[in-house]
Amino acid sequence: TIFFLTAIMAALAYCVLLMFKTTARKLVITVAAALASIVFLFSVNYAFTSILQPHQQMRIKVALGMEEDLRGAGYNVNQSKIAIGSGGVFGKGFLNGTQTKLKYVPEQHTDFIFCTVGEEEGLIGSMSVILLFLILILRIIAIAERQPTVFGRVYAYCVASYLIFHICINIGMVIGLCPVIGIPLPFFSYGGSSLWGFTFLLFILLRIDASRRERSF
Repeated sequence: TIFFLTAIMAALAYCVLLMFKTTARKLVITVAAALASIVFLFSVNYAFTSILQPHQQMRIKVALGMEEDLRGAGYNVNQSKIAIGSGGVFGKGFLNGTQTKLKYVPEQHTDFIFCTVGEEEGLIGSMSVILLFLILILRIIAIAERQPTVFGRVYAYCVASYLIFHICINIGMVIGLCPVIGIPLPFFSYGGSSLWGFTFLLFILLRIDASRRERSF
């Protein structure tokens, strides 16, 4: 009910916004932002206690430092941080990680694949992976900016946003900055569905960009 009322208020505020001129529009934006903040403030507790499952609540509490459950909900993150920290600057070498090779980190081939990179390749390897992701995202943004159609630009920016979301959440939960929600790391995590999904997204983008060049001729 709260979210439904929030959506109605946002729609009404937008309609009123279109009716006013620039000066009044700024005032409406300020009031709407204040109302949205108030609604969000009073809806957080309801969403946390009534919508989220107990295991999801525990993961958030562990991520925020409100709970310590090193043998339960916080076990994966704790072992992952130990693995990444033990890698140091240069790492322990390929397939020489003790935490990952001895299976101390669960799901190290899927959701927690980044801790394997951190332990075996160290800080240099981890930063190299992040740098490669950054180059890929910047390249997608460059492709988006040269699209002549709105659909092409919107699709390209959606692909970039999708990759940014997965990369930030996955690496964040591995190093303990985000709750564990089971999001794979693009092109690294084991699993055919995620690999095919990211591949199709990029191939469709490349086909859209290729059609742009074909139309130019």
